[in-house]
Amino acid sequence: MDENLRFFWVKDSLLLEIHSHTREHSDCSHIPALTLAQEVRDKGLQGLVLTDHHHVWAPHDLARLRKEAKLGEHFVLLSGQEVTTADSGDVLVFGPAEAIKRHSKLSEILRKYPEAAVVWAHPYRNSVRPNPLLLEASGPFHGIEVFSSNHTIRDNIQGLQDWHRHKFTALAGTDTHGEGYAGTYPTQFDHWVDTLEDLVTEIRSGRCRPFFKEIPRTGANLQVTEIVVGTKGRKETRERWIIKRLHGRSKWEKAQHAYRVMEEVFQKGFDRGRYRVPEPLDLDPETQTLIEVGQRGRSLYEMLLAVPPKEGRRLIEDVAAWLARFHRTPVTLSMPETFHRSEERRIQNYMKRFVKCGHRHTRRAASLAETILAAEKGIADFGKEAFALGHGDFHPKNVLVGQDQATDRSSLFVSAIDFENAQFYPHAYDVGTFLAQFRNQFSDSGILQEYTEEAFLEAYQQNAPSLPSDFLRQVELFKARTNLSIASYLIKVGMGDSQDLWRVLVEAERSVALYCS
Repeated sequence: MDENLRFFWVKDSLLLEIHSHTREHSDCSHIPALTLAQEVRDKGLQGLVLTDHHHVWAPHDLARLRKEAKLGEHFVLLSGQEVTTADSGDVLVFGPAEAIKRHSKLSEILRKYPEAAVVWAHPYRNSVRPNPLLLEASGPFHGIEVFSSNHTIRDNIQGLQDWHRHKFTALAGTDTHGEGYAGTYPTQFDHWVDTLEDLVTEIRSGRCRPFFKEIPRTGANLQVTEIVVGTKGRKETRERWIIKRLHGRSKWEKAQHAYRVMEEVFQKGFDRGRYRVPEPLDLDPETQTLIEVGQRGRSLYEMLLAVPPKEGRRLIEDVAAWLARFHRTPVTLSMPETFHRSEERRIQNYMKRFVKCGHRHTRRAASLAETILAAEKGIADFGKEAFALGHGDFHPKNVLVGQDQATDRSSLFVSAIDFENAQFYPHAYDVGTFLAQFRNQFSDSGILQEYTEEAFLEAYQQNAPSLPSDFLRQVELFKARTNLSIASYLIKVGMGDSQDLWRVLVEAERSVALYCS
């Protein structure tokens, strides 16, 4: 083996798929060993450990597989076995050269093969919560599989949490039985292994762990953790989970509402293609935890600051088309009658901030609030036909632009996040919100001259459902309403005397004048 190449792999640690089954020696598997090995290599891993049920691959068979799959000398190819025990479920056994009988007791395996490494396989399967005594470092296993395709996402996260709590030696294994997902859950080893004996030593010494990134973000009433598992591979895909843990009843109720909206919208056409929402994965009321798929991409706000104006204009048109399609989506939500009641409550809260600090523009804000509420009530009186599913907080920082394949422009997609305020709104509500927030968020960037409101409005109208005749006037109304909310927020964060507050109030008054003209 080339020493320079070996140094490169050692420096970046070693990633192995340690749990897999082949069609040749496991009745439950449908993937040939040749395909399995090539998929693992293409996933960017440096090795594969075959673990067929009660079968150990002979050295000459491994050598033939290496040659047929064109793996090269640097690729680690070893064999262990999966054993169904009589008393401890399934275990992976690394070390013995002979097949172990089905339904052997764990104690017999440990006694007969004292130099082996024994790993508890997928212990969280079927949402089982393992006995904590078996998870301790002093327990009977040399390692415990916490990530597995045989677990649900909730099971995998439970395994991760138990690992943090009990600090045992944790591993990951895909438990591959078919084509297309080999190498999804690799194990990272601190040091290079050449032989089965090396592998056993590293596991028994605890010098290994699941290969993933855990990125915590904590807020006042919300703890968010992003988990990214495995490698991108040639298809540039890997599993991403967003874990949201809420604190407080009100926050939990809003989060559940957002989850249900995403669930319905995802099932009604936003699961793939150009227009998407994150896939909801799990909801656990007991721990007030939500889990959704993480999407790889950047916010529209970030994108527009980075791309040329021509490309930015195309993105804005895509975002407008996403919103129009979202507005056409039939979902089960609260009735439109709730709109005016919720608006009264929100705008009253905006005004409380002005009044509480005795702001010098309180009268101007109150006049705006009165006009906006009266106009919104007039729209609400038209009934259901005036309403559509709305996001409720649609702006550039809540819009995600991603691309499944970095070199394939056709794989670009638009998504959105934060559906806590989703309900029935007038069609123009989200449009006016977006345009006002767009102007506010980019007010100091110097790029507003590159983008016009007309481009967004035209793209939306081309893709929108039947719109009211005064749609554009309503857009001005909701631009004013959004600017009033921005002014209230500036007071909240101690910027009540800033030029920004003056600016958004002036823009709100201008929009109200256009609505009333």
